[in-house]
Amino acid sequence: MPDSNAGVLSPTLTGWLDLLEARSGAAIRLGLERVAAVRAALGPDPDPDMTVITVGGTNGKGSTCAMLEAVLRAEGYKVGCYTSPHLLSYNERVRVDGAEATDEALLAGFAAVEAARGDIPLTYFEHGTLAAWQVFRAARPDVVILEVGLGGRLDAVNVFEPDCAIVSSVAMDHMDYLGGTREEIGFEKAGIFRAGRPAICGDPQPPASLVAYATEIGAQLWLSGRDFGFGGDRQQWGYWRYEAPPAHGALTRRGGLAYPVLRGANQLLNAAAALTALDTLRARLPVSMQAIRQGLMLAELPGRFQVLPGKPAVVLDVAHNPQAAGVLAENLSNMGFYPETWAVFGMLADKDVEGVVALLKGGIGHWLPCDLPGPRGLSAAALAERMRAAGADEASIAGRFASPAAAFVEARMRAAPNDRIVTFGSFLTVADVLREVSK
Repeated sequence: MPDSNAGVLSPTLTGWLDLLEARSGAAIRLGLERVAAVRAALGPDPDPDMTVITVGGTNGKGSTCAMLEAVLRAEGYKVGCYTSPHLLSYNERVRVDGAEATDEALLAGFAAVEAARGDIPLTYFEHGTLAAWQVFRAARPDVVILEVGLGGRLDAVNVFEPDCAIVSSVAMDHMDYLGGTREEIGFEKAGIFRAGRPAICGDPQPPASLVAYATEIGAQLWLSGRDFGFGGDRQQWGYWRYEAPPAHGALTRRGGLAYPVLRGANQLLNAAAALTALDTLRARLPVSMQAIRQGLMLAELPGRFQVLPGKPAVVLDVAHNPQAAGVLAENLSNMGFYPETWAVFGMLADKDVEGVVALLKGGIGHWLPCDLPGPRGLSAAALAERMRAAGADEASIAGRFASPAAAFVEARMRAAPNDRIVTFGSFLTVADVLREVSK
């Protein structure tokens, strides 16, 4: 990764992002040594008592972050939140008190990291993570929520010490980096846990490796279904939690909760994990039932089973692995009857296309595969070939398209008012359609 002064001289956020992308390309370099060294060079934090919550997991971590942020803000706390990737604007990744970071704040963060790194190479994500922390250092929020980018143990976010860590779920994804089994991936996800601190696992079937790691380091482990959980009916839901797992002890119940505004059956798993995390931090971040109710009703996250108003119905979902595809299939089946479902579908080449298609092909009548850009992007022709290998009927493939936006325009032309259009497969797919919708 060669040094360059171009980023320092660039007056725009776009210039910085272009520089960082050119330096690191598509490379993913897991490891904490370089990031830790640059963080140390940036100097001590001005507010060492700031609470940090780290959130990892294969799926559900974005929703969990959104709920935590909304509940804490409803209580009146100043909250910083770092998530990735973004859909339309890089500024989405860094929020303070609900507002996206300004270009000026991000530019100051990028410049500070550039000055501190010297000859230490950083990837796009690593530089951005440290820049986000600089934004939070300047804003001095009460609490910072950090979403893991990939894995956990060796992800750049893990250079920061969490007061509580959440693993929302563990499934097969990024196997080239995290391992070829769920047990290997679970170990990597568990790397965000800390000795003596709350460690929350929202997956109802946690890998043994995750449990073993948490036990070995002495983390305070709460497991979904064992130490906390939820139940409900069509009108409302409730949450329960034991005080001191695994010995348990006192039982806390919170009932009469409205369902989260975030759509999907899986969101109660995420909400229960988020509420457990907040309960474990109540001594330093007390939260009222009113804030919980308000926050769950206000939490928003574009691209997670997002249903746009109007006809035909349009569903946007960034589902890009089999676990997320299974949840999407369940959510679609719960929407009611639609004569035809049209799928705007684009995926990256290193994803399990066959596994995703196998779970959704029974509910989709018309597929519109599309090209995705970049070195990892899969062409529509290659995507259609892999779809056929997964059992998709050739007659159901309604063309091949140069972009998700082009596929969406075609779907909107051909779909009847009572039909449904589903856009999924990648953040890139959803982002391109969102840009088209906003025209």
